[in-house]
Formats: sequence, C-alpha cells, structure tokens
Amino acid sequence: MAGHSKWAQIKRSKGALDVKRGKIFGKLSRAITVAARHGGADPQFNPRLRTIILTAKAAHMPNDNIDRATKRGAGTGPDAALFEEVLYEGYGAGGVAVLLEVMTDNKNRSVAEIRNVFAKHQGNMASAGSVAWMFHRKGLISTDASKTTEDQLLEWTLDAGAEEISQAGDQFEIQTAPDKLDKVLEALKQNGLAALSAKLTHVPQNTVAVNNEADARKVLELVEALEELDDVQHVHVNFDIPDRIMEKIEA
Repeated sequence: MAGHSKWAQIKRSKGALDVKRGKIFGKLSRAITVAARHGGADPQFNPRLRTIILTAKAAHMPNDNIDRATKRGAGTGPDAALFEEVLYEGYGAGGVAVLLEVMTDNKNRSVAEIRNVFAKHQGNMASAGSVAWMFHRKGLISTDASKTTEDQLLEWTLDAGAEEISQAGDQFEIQTAPDKLDKVLEALKQNGLAALSAKLTHVPQNTVAVNNEADARKVLELVEALEELDDVQHVHVNFDIPDRIMEKIEA
C-alpha cells in the first residue's frame, strides 16, 4: 500500500493547513459533541471523548472550544445542536471504494452536497452496505518516530492490544482493535510516550490498484473535495497508487 501510505503523509501536511484555516476545529468540535452526548461529558469515564480531546489538543484546538463542544454534547451549553453520525458510501474512478464518516444536523443537505461532489469527480454514491463491508473498524494511534523504536513500541503495547505497527514518514502508527485503543494509549502513557493522535478509523481489508495516472488524479481530487465538506469527518478509501504515479502527481 505504498501509494496509500504516501497519501496519508500528504494528508498530514494538508491537515496542518486546515488547522490554520480553522476547518479542522469545526470537525473536531462536532466529534466532541457527539462523543459527549453518547458517553457523558467526563473524559475520565468516556474513552471515546478522551481520545478525541487528545487529537484536538494535538491539533492545538483551544481549550475553550473543547469545553464548549463538550457542554453542547452534554446538553448544558447555550447552543446545543443535534448532530447525527451517518456513514455514506460510494465509488471513485478505477473502482476505488469510498467510505465517509459524516456528522450532520441536516441529512438532506449532507447527501446533496456529497452526491454533487461525487458527480463532479466522476464517482458515484452507492447504497448502504455496498462498500462498508470492505473496511475493518480499527483504533489508530500516531506517535513521534524519533522518540522510540518499533521494537520498543511492540514491547510496550503488544500485551495491551496492539495489532500492527508501521512507520509512515516521521511517525509510527499503531493499529488496535476498537476496544483496545484506550488500553494501548494507557500503555504508552505509562512508558512516558505521548500520542500525537488517537482515533477510531476504517482500514481497508484489501486495496484496489490504480495504475492509471488520470484515474489516480481523479480519485485524489474526489477525496480532497469530500474532505472540504464541513459535514464530512473522515474519508476512507481502498486505493493503492504506485509511488511512480504519486511522484508525478506531486510534481
């Protein structure tokens, strides 16, 4: 999945720009709100909220924003809004599967915007269940690769539930079962290593090779356009774009 890993690195760089624009704060705010609504406003007793707050702080989201989103989710804030979590599915160029995690207060608006983006980038939405089965739900933790080694990480986290460790650029990524995410985070903390981010995500079971440069560009443009939508929290894809094509696209 060389091309897929390369895209993950590009998205991290792009993410830094999103922070400057404030866009990512809005997405994190919605995630915090929903987590607080379903699991309570106390991070100590709400692992999902705790991990999202960790990610928010790593993105330098102000504490006031975090507190406001938490109170909104708990129903104690002045601007309590009802967001729903929805999965939408589709296909991009080359038969690439696309799975969208969406948080919205208006599903009709969200569907219209998402369908429009798919249409503009030669993709199409799909019926529920047609794509989701291609992905596994996993926990994903990122750490600074300069602070430790892969062998050390394995020693610290294997017993806690880590399933796979890989390096992507200057970071190690630790994959876990969804219910082991918090335990692995605690194992890192006990060994003095801070997580850069921690989240639940969808990992493709298999990948689709995209060996045509034109299709690769269309797919990447589709992903970027979907990520720009306010209601879209995460975009998951199962492409494998060769490094030679990624290098041409980056040039």
